[in-house]
Amino acid sequence: MHTKFDLIRDIRSLDVEPTSTLLIHSSMKAIGPVESGADTVLDAWMEYMKDGLLIFPTHTWNRVTKSTDIFDSRTQSSCVGILSELFRQRSGVVRSLHPTHSVAAFGKDALSYVSGEEKATSPLPREGCWGKLLDRDANILFLGCTLRSNTFIHGVEEWNEIPDRVSAWTKPLTLIDQEGKEYHVDMHCHHCEAREDVSENYGKLEEPFRRLGAIRYGKFGNALCILGNAQKMNEIASKLLKREPNLFLNKEAIPGDWY
Repeated sequence: MHTKFDLIRDIRSLDVEPTSTLLIHSSMKAIGPVESGADTVLDAWMEYMKDGLLIFPTHTWNRVTKSTDIFDSRTQSSCVGILSELFRQRSGVVRSLHPTHSVAAFGKDALSYVSGEEKATSPLPREGCWGKLLDRDANILFLGCTLRSNTFIHGVEEWNEIPDRVSAWTKPLTLIDQEGKEYHVDMHCHHCEAREDVSENYGKLEEPFRRLGAIRYGKFGNALCILGNAQKMNEIASKLLKREPNLFLNKEAIPGDWY
């Protein structure tokens, strides 16, 4: 049974800078048994990162644009894990107003970090929360997850204007903030005619990321972790996409002489 003390020790062993910006993709199941469950996991991370900026994705792409045209940031649950769902409801945590790819943030500059997302018209605009990871030299932790969960790479594809990744059409959406104020936006969505979900093939980036020093490995509880640097991952993935824009349409390994 992992305790809060154990988990903070594991965080330190990951060599995460407590004043840095860190986004976490997470699998609670992978961590194993924890004393008092998911709340202890969040307690550990929020205590350790109190002087930095801690971010969890709180996506709603599985519902907004598909079964509803309203994103209510107060009530709409995250579709990317229990830790993200509990985190967004915590005191001191603020949530962005992106209707499909929102994030929740805690700590230094949290409010300014999430601001402006009500103006987004695409899944991961460069000036939005995911692009700001580059500006802040942030790290992204895959806690018990593979690089298939790497939403950031959707952003890299968007910023490099890879064809057939964002819809030409838009859908009118209503966004509701924490005070009940409504915003209206025409949103382009993730869309790929050639393949339903290109993220299934993002795992092929692990080897070039590893060899070029963009990621390193560790453990948190029972979970195997990958810690990646946003700037390095963007640089490597962008170079590969310039060479082959359709890199993620198949699972074929990336040739070693490409990087």
